[in-house]
Amino acid sequence: MPAIEVQGLAKTYRVYQKREGLLASIGGLFRREYKQVHAVENIGFSIETGEMVAFLGPNGAGKTTTLKLLSGLIFPTAGEARVFGHVPWKRENIYRRRFSLVMGQKNQLWWDLPAQESFRLHKEIYHIEEGPFRERLDELTNLLEVVDLVGQPVRELSLGERMRMELIAALLHSPDILFLDEPTIGLDVVSQRRVQEFLKQYQASHSITVLLTSHYMKDVEALCKRAIIINEGHIIHDGPLAEVVDRFSHHKIVEFQFASNQIPGDLHRFGQVLETNPPRVKLEVVRNQIPGTLAEVLAHYDVEDVSVHERPLEEVIAEIFTNNRSRENETEGAGLPTEDGRASLSAQS
Repeated sequence: MPAIEVQGLAKTYRVYQKREGLLASIGGLFRREYKQVHAVENIGFSIETGEMVAFLGPNGAGKTTTLKLLSGLIFPTAGEARVFGHVPWKRENIYRRRFSLVMGQKNQLWWDLPAQESFRLHKEIYHIEEGPFRERLDELTNLLEVVDLVGQPVRELSLGERMRMELIAALLHSPDILFLDEPTIGLDVVSQRRVQEFLKQYQASHSITVLLTSHYMKDVEALCKRAIIINEGHIIHDGPLAEVVDRFSHHKIVEFQFASNQIPGDLHRFGQVLETNPPRVKLEVVRNQIPGTLAEVLAHYDVEDVSVHERPLEEVIAEIFTNNRSRENETEGAGLPTEDGRASLSAQS
């Protein structure tokens, strides 16, 4: 049985439209105008036990709303979801013990107390026996390299140290599934890498199911083999992460190193010149024109080295969302409704 099954899940918010000006504000006391905002609309997917899946999308796409639905924090407008056979919004105690939700912008630890006091509170909330509690705490603090910091007030910890403490608190009761919402947001490169390495090691040893949202593609590439991409409440890709570039990127990067510092002046006819650093130059070339471009350049110029590689994942992801917004703006500019008449709501997702 899959760990997560979602069918036709939707969440619509009724948002008050406040007009500008004093008279309009007074009028709003007697008559209010609302609009329907579809944060999530008719999505469906399935995640197997032990999978670590990236859930990607721009701000307002519906990622956090989906995690809140699967955590039982909010109720859906329509659709069904089951996590290990449980309906999340029924909020059964047995289900609450089987998942954890970590949000990079939310703090679940007591700010003025040492993290170890919050850990003790979690022990009581989840009825963890002293032996297993001590064993898990030792394992997690050692893996995350914070053994000497658990007695320090949380407010005195760095952002990276606090996030590691948040992960410990989330995993103390050994959940079967972990929802991670931007776990490395704001962290420096070193802290990001420590969190990545920990998640990879912990997931491999405990076979925990992980659904991860992140704007840092390094997190995604380091941890996940599968990606679900959501935009404007709809899923536009569900499959191997490696297929995202192949499916959505129509160009590749070709780098030439010429025999002398003289860069040919007509390389722009093969594609967009991205960077020139004699004797090297980078071109962005349409995929199906790569063979012809290589053949012509090698035939007419003295080339010492050449390499072809994919565009960075973050560029491709950004292009997907930018192109989607451009298409919708063009449709709206023509006096027609967007594809499904939706508006984004970043505050809710």
